[in-house]
Amino acid sequence: MTIKVVRGNPTPEELAAALAVVRARAAAAAAEPSGAQAPRDAWSDPARIAARRLPLPGQASWSRTYWPG
Repeated sequence: MTIKVVRGNPTPEELAAALAVVRARAAAAAAEPSGAQAPRDAWSDPARIAARRLPLPGQASWSRTYWPG
């Protein structure tokens, strides 16, 4: 793996810290199973809304029909 500094003049300590972060991310990505998917955010999950009953007609029913995308 080659790392190239494009801008600035980092110290050897700064380069070592950046390289440690890059290597840790690469090791974590390699250890992760290939079929694993990132967990869905509970707020954007359509099942959160679809699991409930549809709102009944009424004065404020329009405010309960929002479907986050």
